[in-house]
Amino acid sequence: MDQYSMHTRTCGELRRKDIGSQVTLTGWVWHRRDHGGLIFVDLRDREGMTQVSFDPEHSGGTAFHMAEGIRTEWVILIKGTVRERPEGMENPKLKTGEIEVLASEIQVLNPSKTTPFQIEDHVDTSEDVRLRYRYLDIRRPKMVKNLELRSDFTFAIREAFHKREFTEVETPCLFKSTPEGARDFLVPSRTQPGHFYALPQSPQLLKELLMVGGVERYYQIAKCFRDEDLRADRQPEFTQVDVEMSFVTQDDVMGEIEQVLSDAFSKIGVDMPVPLRRIEYWDAMDTYGTDKPDTRYGMHLHDVTKIFANSRFKLFAGSSKKKGQCVKSFNAKGAGTWPRAKIDRLADVAATFGAKGLAYIAFREDGSITSPIVKFFSDEEMVNLRKEMDVEPGDLVMFAVADRLHADQILGGMRNHMANALGIKREGHDFLWVMNFPLFHWDEDRKAYAAEHQPFTQPEESQIDLLDTDPLAIGSHTYDFVMDGFEAGGGGMRIHDAKLQEKILEKLGFTPERAQAQFGFLMDALTYGAPPMGGFALGLDRVCMLLTHSDSIREVMAFPKTSSGSDLMSDAPSEVTMQQLKEVSLRLL
Repeated sequence: MDQYSMHTRTCGELRRKDIGSQVTLTGWVWHRRDHGGLIFVDLRDREGMTQVSFDPEHSGGTAFHMAEGIRTEWVILIKGTVRERPEGMENPKLKTGEIEVLASEIQVLNPSKTTPFQIEDHVDTSEDVRLRYRYLDIRRPKMVKNLELRSDFTFAIREAFHKREFTEVETPCLFKSTPEGARDFLVPSRTQPGHFYALPQSPQLLKELLMVGGVERYYQIAKCFRDEDLRADRQPEFTQVDVEMSFVTQDDVMGEIEQVLSDAFSKIGVDMPVPLRRIEYWDAMDTYGTDKPDTRYGMHLHDVTKIFANSRFKLFAGSSKKKGQCVKSFNAKGAGTWPRAKIDRLADVAATFGAKGLAYIAFREDGSITSPIVKFFSDEEMVNLRKEMDVEPGDLVMFAVADRLHADQILGGMRNHMANALGIKREGHDFLWVMNFPLFHWDEDRKAYAAEHQPFTQPEESQIDLLDTDPLAIGSHTYDFVMDGFEAGGGGMRIHDAKLQEKILEKLGFTPERAQAQFGFLMDALTYGAPPMGGFALGLDRVCMLLTHSDSIREVMAFPKTSSGSDLMSDAPSEVTMQQLKEVSLRLL
């Protein structure tokens, strides 16, 4: 019962024990059924649904007459008596299915136009229409529950951090443009013409400064902004649970985050046993083909380079003689029964992951083999392949020939595709750490080194000397939290030595002048006794997406954008007046 509300009970809480109670309910008319002498209304609010019956013998002529005129999505208030539903009329699918409210009074609080789509969970309408009328879409029970779960999970996280003596600190949304991997959203300054703020991609630099300032244990539910291309699990504005700790080791940070997440998940009924499994970056890549593996199913990758070292198939044999090249494969069990035309179309899928083709062997259930390359293989090679890949009739073995990283990425993409295509069920949730990423990767477009995580990551101390000779061989103190095959969060230890930070930025292509202009305030702070520090950021939207078994983070955000970054409901982004542009010293080209 709400203490300050027009209703005395909600539409989701009445049970058999409430029979005989006088109640006041408010909500939206979900369904209305006129059975001649009786009218039934399903009344819905955020807690659920209650059936309300109008009987002219009990409701009185006025209430019954008003009930005849109400329509779907009208907002009403009713007063009445809770009673048992007639025998055989119970609805076991509803928590309130054993009772109904016999109405004595009704008040129409507001009528409604006919809605552009049915307010149902399984709504048959385009997402664009749902987003244009998002205030109606939010009424759907599933959306209500999604937002409630997000609220509960966020509150549980706050409780867990507060219990562990973390300090919640807000950092500014108007800050300096500091490149961190994506384009900034820029905000022109009216008072300083020609100068711009940037919306934060993350509070990364500010939380490091908080550690220099002695906060020691910080967290924030932070709004972040990135001007980048969108997808199902990415929006231009998103929320992350931001964390930083000082005077800690990597194990300290990972251990603390495990406890916080375990506590928070338990509050919403999800078990996350700790400690979590820890998988080294290259082990994850070589086994699953991705640094965010879903380990709830098999189809592991295997290096079969040695099996075909002397093969008559030159593409495979040549890989053993080229430095860095390999032949990798995985077994999609059951796909060997597919028609050849369907298997051949997998080459188009592989191309989206960077493959120039797709070699395969389909082992048919009748013992035959379908493959354009099998004629090149000796009996010994086939025996060894069957043993290595645990081949059974009905299996499909696929191959990639490339350098280690690209072979992993091609087959990792195909592994995920085949799991979906074969309808492999993923039971429960899958939590793990992937750790110790490379410090750098090579950006082929820029022809330059790029940070694998971000430019402020602490290198593996024993490998710092490789900065001048082999930067790609350097590891880092990093760790990603992986949930159900998604990168749900990530973090690392930070550089707290100004000279090392300068050298890392230099390796990333920053001149001393540019480094000073963009990060001078950070490097200056590092010279004033910066402590060892490390942190973490959890993608709140993405985790809630997975907890609600949704296909997109849009399903757990109240007012999301489309894939083009538009808000269809408010028609944003929109044009502004010439006067507004003039005030911030801008002119459109």
